[in-house]
Amino acid sequence: MRFDVITLFPAMFSAIKDEGVIARGIKKSLLSIHTWQLRDFSDNKHRNIDDKSYGGGAGMVMQVEPIRRCITEIKQKKPNSKVIYLSPQGSKLTHQLAAEISQLDSITLLCGRYEGVDERIIEQDVDMEISIGDYVISGGELAAMVLIDSVCRQVPGVLGNQDSLNDSFADGLLDYPHYTRPEEIDGQKVPEVLLSGHQAKIDAWRKDQALKNTQLKRQDLISK
Repeated sequence: MRFDVITLFPAMFSAIKDEGVIARGIKKSLLSIHTWQLRDFSDNKHRNIDDKSYGGGAGMVMQVEPIRRCITEIKQKKPNSKVIYLSPQGSKLTHQLAAEISQLDSITLLCGRYEGVDERIIEQDVDMEISIGDYVISGGELAAMVLIDSVCRQVPGVLGNQDSLNDSFADGLLDYPHYTRPEEIDGQKVPEVLLSGHQAKIDAWRKDQALKNTQLKRQDLISK
């Protein structure tokens, strides 16, 4: 799966390209992440990509021309790449949405800054707006990294022997509790069923615990 990221801060993405699960996926040639410095597509000597907002108001707005030039160049390499704009106004990122996006061969992530992008980009060039939550952060880069990580976990082979099917939200519930050695610490013991070796009982316990965990922490998921 290929990710093309349009950003003013390409170096930020070294945090996920060079470390952890995503880095291993890249080494396996299951993933690729390509960053595009938006200022390279400016047509002025100062490499400006923003201007004042029509109608006044605080903050600057990212211009149409450099963004559109960058998207056009990406589309020359990947004509079917879906363009996703990271925005507080977008559809909320969920496990299910990440799984759907993981079925695509290529996506382009547009990282906004300042007051965001000119609305004409959203109207004509963007296929989907996605939000990682009902709050505002300084730019789309961190949101893009969250999306990349959540999507990459769904790509077959990226997690190796790990199983994303048991992740929280995979079946609409939160995950069950996990334990490791030692069996007892400070008076706290690992549940006996996990030490029994009886896989059917363990599976039943885990399903029950996932339901209880969801009821306790996320009643909204139960109602759904």
